[in-house]
Amino acid sequence: MKEKRLQLVEEFIQEKGTASLDELCEHFDVSKNTIRRDINKILEKGTIQKVYGGVRTTSDRLIPFENRDHANQEEKYIIGEIAASYIEEDEIIFIDSGTTTRNIMDFLPKSIKVTLLTNSLDIINAAAAMENINLIIIGSNYKRKTKSFVGTDDSNTIDKYNVNKAFMAATGVSISHGLTNSDLLEYEIKKRIVMKAEEIILLADHSKYGKSTLLTYCPLENVHTIVTAKPLSEEYATFCKKNHVQIATK
Repeated sequence: MKEKRLQLVEEFIQEKGTASLDELCEHFDVSKNTIRRDINKILEKGTIQKVYGGVRTTSDRLIPFENRDHANQEEKYIIGEIAASYIEEDEIIFIDSGTTTRNIMDFLPKSIKVTLLTNSLDIINAAAAMENINLIIIGSNYKRKTKSFVGTDDSNTIDKYNVNKAFMAATGVSISHGLTNSDLLEYEIKKRIVMKAEEIILLADHSKYGKSTLLTYCPLENVHTIVTAKPLSEEYATFCKKNHVQIATK
C-alpha cells in the first residue's frame, strides 16, 4: 500500500510539475507527516526537489502557468522586491504578465506616481487600488490560462507609447535563444515592448535558465539588467559581464 502511494505521489508531482504539501495531503487523504515521509523517500531518487511550501519535479519540462504559483515563490518575492526598487517617480513603465513580475506591486510605495502599461490582470487589479498610478491596459482579448490580455486591435498600438523601463518575464531563458515565450499573441506584445523600451529588466527565477520555448522575443545580450534571487551560473555570469548586462541580486 505504501509503495503504491509513493508511486502515485511521484506521478502526481511529475504530472503537475509542482505541488504544495496541503494539496498532496488533500489529494491523497493523508496527514502532513505521512506526506513528508513520502516526499523524503522520493527525494532519494532525485526525481523531485523541495521548494518553498511544497515540491517540484526535477524534469527539464516547463511547468504549466497555472501550477507556477507554488514553484520558487520565495525567490519570486525577493525578485519582485528588488525590481520595485528600480522604479522611479514619474517614469513610464511596462510590467509583463507572470507569476514573478506581479510581485513588484507588493513592494511599490502607495504614493508613487508612475504611468504603468501592462497586460496582466493581477497587475491591473493591484494598480487600480493605487490612485497615483496612471494605468494603461495593453491587449484586447483575455487569456484565462495566464491571466493576461493578448492581441491588439491595431498592431501599432504599442508603438505609440514611450517606455522608460520594461519589467519582463520569460518562460525560458538561454544564451543561445534569449528570452522565450510559447504564445504567439503574447510574443507580439513582448517583442514590441522591448523594441520601444529604453531599459529592459528581466525577472526570472533560477528554474528558467538553460531552457527555451518556441519564440524568442529578445536576445539575452539586449537585456540591461537581470534581477535574480540566486547567483547565476558561471556561464551566465561570464556572458553578462562580456555583454555589459547588469545582475541585480540581494
